[in-house]
Amino acid sequence: MKKGSILFLIIIISISVIGCNGSDDDSDEYGNWVESSSFDGDSRGNAVSFTIGTKGYLVTGYDGDDYLSDTWEYNSEEDYWVKKADFPGTARSGAVGFSINGKGYLGTGYDGDDELKDFWEYDPDTNQWTQKTDFGGTARYGAIGFSVNGYGYVGTGYDGSEQKDFWKYDATNNTWEQVIGFGGQKRQNASVFIINDVAYIGTGIRNGSIEYDFYSFDGTTWNRLTDLDDDDDNIVYYTDTVGFTIEGKGYFATGIRGSLTNACWEYTPSTDTWEEVPYFEGAARQDASSFSFASKAFVLMGRSSNYYFDDIWEFRPNELENEDD
Repeated sequence: MKKGSILFLIIIISISVIGCNGSDDDSDEYGNWVESSSFDGDSRGNAVSFTIGTKGYLVTGYDGDDYLSDTWEYNSEEDYWVKKADFPGTARSGAVGFSINGKGYLGTGYDGDDELKDFWEYDPDTNQWTQKTDFGGTARYGAIGFSVNGYGYVGTGYDGSEQKDFWKYDATNNTWEQVIGFGGQKRQNASVFIINDVAYIGTGIRNGSIEYDFYSFDGTTWNRLTDLDDDDDNIVYYTDTVGFTIEGKGYFATGIRGSLTNACWEYTPSTDTWEEVPYFEGAARQDASSFSFASKAFVLMGRSSNYYFDDIWEFRPNELENEDD
């Protein structure tokens, strides 16, 4: 065989090998991020979000100039937004929100001058807000709120200094009761996701440093899990991140650790392990919000320095990233 023919054959084989390797890599890359319909309201960060049925609700926040009090409903099945009755309390950011038995709840936060502790209920059937008993702890912002086993919980946050207390809300009796706080450090801007009525809590800031401990809470017992920096090759801790859940797994996405990130990490509770999954495909950001449904989840809003976002992205962990290519 002539030298030219041999060289041509080598080139063809090399191209084929590279192409096969690239195809294999692509086929193993799961987790599509798909941009949904843009938010109809003002761009913002530090908004409250909660879900009721197949609808997501985004309330309050800060747009770089003003503290906000509008309420928006997102139809996750049809991909559109509807403006609802404005939140009647003080406009604010950094509040907490959750849902119990088909109603949404919002409380605490910061109005530009003061920390807040008022607490409100939203009924989607009547499109009305009703003020409830004030939060049982101190006025604060940067706390976390969630519901487990039919009760609401609010804890951590900043009231002039970082806190670690937790309070239980009984929606039936409209009462607050302090519960045993978790064994971790005080913090603000922590993150939480819920899997099978268990809350998983981590990240946040204390005295200017990011906390890396990670806990679960079932409404009765706190358990410390594997620290978020347990493996030097799999550091998943940052702050101002957003948590969400899909089909029995939890996720932390976006946030800041020195600089903004659009990283996304998946948590498997049965093995107490984390795995890095395809990065959030929107711009890197902090102070984003999320919606978690049975088989869908969305990351939306947030900010990069003084730029505020109005985009919303659906995460599809079981789809091939490049299946449309």
